[in-house]
Amino acid sequence: MAQNKHFCNNSYLNVYESASKKSNISTQLLYGEKFNLIQKNKDFLKIKTDFDNYVGFIEVGRFSKRLNKTHKVCVLKSKIYSKPKSKFSTKKYLPFSSEIEILEKKNNFIMFEKNKWISFNELETIKKQNKDFTKIFKLFLNCKYKWGGKSFDGIDCSALLQIFYKFNNKFFPRDTINQVKIKKGIIKKKVFKKGDIIFWKGHVAICLNSKNLIHAYGPRKKVLIMPIYQTIKLIEKTANLKVAKVISI
Repeated sequence: MAQNKHFCNNSYLNVYESASKKSNISTQLLYGEKFNLIQKNKDFLKIKTDFDNYVGFIEVGRFSKRLNKTHKVCVLKSKIYSKPKSKFSTKKYLPFSSEIEILEKKNNFIMFEKNKWISFNELETIKKQNKDFTKIFKLFLNCKYKWGGKSFDGIDCSALLQIFYKFNNKFFPRDTINQVKIKKGIIKKKVFKKGDIIFWKGHVAICLNSKNLIHAYGPRKKVLIMPIYQTIKLIEKTANLKVAKVISI
């Protein structure tokens, strides 16, 4: 089947390893993300994401074929309203780095779909970059750890790192096995600095300064800040893993 381009119009969609909801979630599509349709069956679509060329399966649904993306969400989650007034809020949100098209603006709210409004103050233009990675990573503090997740509703360690690059319109791989290969680095390092990315086999953390790092840490079930050297010792003790590589962001 010829590849067809579509855009995700859900807050986020799970991408599964195989055509079954019982299979593992490998990643997620955020609102506005473009994907190519590779194959279709009764319940699932085999897709390839446009941003990071990730192949997986999503449930069959209705997706946008056109989206003139103009802005992106710059807060952890932007509440969706049914009307351009705060008292008409819904229980749904758009995640950080969702990409939308402004269809109408009213009372400092913008409509991105029919009867779906969000605050204009929670948006940046699509080309706007934010190199303050500490600010972006800290948005996710205390978000629950979720394998394959990349939103306020759950995120894993590699997605926490990737989302910074995605927001800045730069390619970065989804999984640690590929992230670790993206740049040259060193294996043994005694002194760490802000912006150092520490890789273990299957895990990654980012140094906020010379003392502390931030990561989505499975054993603690959330995104948290921890001391660098204590974390290295803890992971070696509990998982029998040593630092595999250190690169700079």
